[in-house]
Amino acid sequence: MTGRVYKSTGSWYTVKTQLGEAYECRIKGKFRIKGIKSTNPISVGDIVDFELEKDNNTVTGIIHNIHDRKNYIVRKSVNLSKQTHIISANIDQVFLMITINNPPTLTSFIDRFLVTAQAYSIKTILLFNKIDTYDDEALNEVKFLAHTYRKIGYECIGVSAKTGKNVDKVKSLMLDKVSMFSGHSGVGKSTLVNAIEPELNLKTKEISQLHMQGQHTTTFAEMFDLSFGAKIIDTPGIKGFGVVDMDKEEIGDYFPEFFTLKQDCKFNNCLHLQEPKCAVKQALDNNEIAFSRYRSYLQIIEGEDEHYRTDNWDED
Repeated sequence: MTGRVYKSTGSWYTVKTQLGEAYECRIKGKFRIKGIKSTNPISVGDIVDFELEKDNNTVTGIIHNIHDRKNYIVRKSVNLSKQTHIISANIDQVFLMITINNPPTLTSFIDRFLVTAQAYSIKTILLFNKIDTYDDEALNEVKFLAHTYRKIGYECIGVSAKTGKNVDKVKSLMLDKVSMFSGHSGVGKSTLVNAIEPELNLKTKEISQLHMQGQHTTTFAEMFDLSFGAKIIDTPGIKGFGVVDMDKEEIGDYFPEFFTLKQDCKFNNCLHLQEPKCAVKQALDNNEIAFSRYRSYLQIIEGEDEHYRTDNWDED
């Protein structure tokens, strides 16, 4: 039998067939996927083959094959820096949720996420949530950030799960697609998903005032079928995002505005650091490239991984 993984709890996987039948499955033996040192060999969104077995009148499945992935979102494992954690696979698009405060989302986090999505050709839409709670200063910051990212080709939408602002617009973008929702804990992912599909009734929690961060309400990524012909993957809140498995020479290619200028650099292997006649550095001097984006690029290329989880707050 073949199905799609809807939920993973580490050792058991909920797999749903095309007919809509769901089975609890586990892996037979050790699973190794070529080229990926991952803490989770199978992730939500994977297409797998499995066989059913019956034990004490309970039917469960044994997964024996995983189909090739068209893409996936991967990050550094929190506990094992040499390993990666695949958040989800076979995604059509990602909605990255951003809040200016309560909790703050820094551009370094946004840019690391976008680089990873760009590397696997996954369309990313930036959702600026809690738009109803901002004062004029915060709204100006939203406008500035949205302008920065729209300029390089990313769609940006201001939303409010509480008031319903632009919720229908998000729903229309989700039709007939597998959409992953991601962002820091507390940015309102579950609240927005509940606004999109109230019947799901995902758990939400108040922001922790101590660290201005959300409390983790989603422990594992999980996929849901929605009533209007869409699939959604709700993911745990991410504190930081470590970029993995990229050569220094390719990182600039995942910054669209750098990639466009690359052909004008004097050296075809230009890293946009100290090289002479670098078109990216020239554009930076001319304020044609956002300094925040270049700073994020430097952090990634210099391997400042000690910041990838602590750029907003210290780990608990």
